[in-house]
Amino acid sequence: MIRKEEEKWWKELVVYQVYPRSFKDSSGNGIGDLKGITEKLDYIKSLGVNAVWLNPVYESPCDDMGYDISDYRNILRDLGTMDDFKILLNEAHKRNILIIMDLVVNHTSDEHEWFSEACKSRNNPYHDYYFFKDARNGIPNNWVSFFSGSAWDYNEPTDEYYLHIFSKKQPDLNWENEKVRREVYDIMKFWFEMGIDGFRMDVINLISKKPGLPDRDEDEDLAESYSFGPKFHDYMKEMNREVLSKYKCVTVGECPGTTVEQALDTVGYDRNELHMIFHFDAMPLDSGPNGEHFYPGKVDYQKFKQVFTKWHKALYGKGWNSIYLMNHDQPRAVSRFGNDGKYREETAKMLATFQLSMCGTPYIYQGEEIGMTNCHFEPEEFRDIQMINYYAEMTAKGYSKEELLPGLLYKGRDNSRTPMQWDRTKNGGFSNADNTWIKVNPNYEKINVDESENDPDSILNYFRKMIKARKNNKTLVYGDYDIIEPDNEKIYAYKRFTDNDELIVILNLTDGEVTFNSGYNLKSKAEIIGNYSGTKFNKKNEIQLRPYEAKIIRL
Repeated sequence: MIRKEEEKWWKELVVYQVYPRSFKDSSGNGIGDLKGITEKLDYIKSLGVNAVWLNPVYESPCDDMGYDISDYRNILRDLGTMDDFKILLNEAHKRNILIIMDLVVNHTSDEHEWFSEACKSRNNPYHDYYFFKDARNGIPNNWVSFFSGSAWDYNEPTDEYYLHIFSKKQPDLNWENEKVRREVYDIMKFWFEMGIDGFRMDVINLISKKPGLPDRDEDEDLAESYSFGPKFHDYMKEMNREVLSKYKCVTVGECPGTTVEQALDTVGYDRNELHMIFHFDAMPLDSGPNGEHFYPGKVDYQKFKQVFTKWHKALYGKGWNSIYLMNHDQPRAVSRFGNDGKYREETAKMLATFQLSMCGTPYIYQGEEIGMTNCHFEPEEFRDIQMINYYAEMTAKGYSKEELLPGLLYKGRDNSRTPMQWDRTKNGGFSNADNTWIKVNPNYEKINVDESENDPDSILNYFRKMIKARKNNKTLVYGDYDIIEPDNEKIYAYKRFTDNDELIVILNLTDGEVTFNSGYNLKSKAEIIGNYSGTKFNKKNEIQLRPYEAKIIRL
């Protein structure tokens, strides 16, 4: 008996992620803004997507580019005003585009009013909004920050240490305190009442801390150490009951360090928590040899296939997944999982075919649809706090620039944050400012939206065709999945099928020609989409896949 997925409107979304600082500058100050996004809504609509996820737009000192929020009910002045946001929201809705906001509530900025008050006195009403520990016995535990160094910093007025598992300017909220949870739920209601359509929840599985904050096992991955504390599901069920269930909305939780079992406990259809999650199992597959610093490794495509097969088999019919290859925290997909040189266009289209033919909600990051690539930075050009802190820490340990740069330039987060490349004019059409907040990738004269619009065979137009193919073939949304030739190191092939339809997806993962024998006579079958013109067959009627060729065929 064929397993089935129940049809839901939120499962049919294709989401486009906008990093506001780097999308379009309308004011000429070198920083992207809300008006710039509004100007480009027709372009976003033309892709065929039906939702936009905005990275944080709230008031912030921007120590971590907006993920350190000082006021959840106001807009960062660099990005515009609340009126600008309301216009963006209204114009998006006119185009049937949903707006999904970032909810960052594992921590606040240290400049948030709550933390400013909390630091004044142990008796302050806000003191228990955060984690403080008496300093008389030294640093409370061996926890370290994701952004290098200890996860504890000293607060002199109370003679205590406070917890921050990210930047020292991002103190962790104490979700054990019911007042904190009520504050968060009120913030969510504020934005829902304004009309937004959902939340992407930043590192949401870190909000429940282990009782007593015991030392972590130093052999554990950091995310594993801090994730899925004992009350996490209680908090999620409460959030759903108090807020989410009262609105027509979509939710996705960023959950580093999650297993498929933990994911099912979070997004299972009977759990009443979240709709879907971002897991990270595909992100370390190019890590290379073990070592203490970033390494420009080679993607293990066998494990890549195993990861996506495992997640489909575990969740299908029970819970929903997200499909992504990059975002603001990951390097450019075509540089990481593809070939950004000779075969940049072929690999970008191949990756798009994969991403938009899997079960789960696809998330496309700005610039991915035109094949934007990683960018060369010198250390003084870094803007990401993680890269800056890491480089300083490792050079202090004796590592040289020559040792560190290859890995940082391959995996660093600044790669994805370079401005959107719109055309061949100054700064790629992103801004007319003399200086942009982060450098523009010099290849903008070749890789940009304008060039792509004028080429019917461009990556951009292939994305449009692939999104349309997904919308026109619900088997690509709701169908089950079976991998074909799982041990084939050069090909990723799989079926998507329902009880009355069957499609085969074929991806060549190499820069050479590969023979594919599916066991089917594909010569007589209808091709839905492919990134090469026509199909090559040999005398045995086997497909001869060209470098990074991708196609979907109806069986």
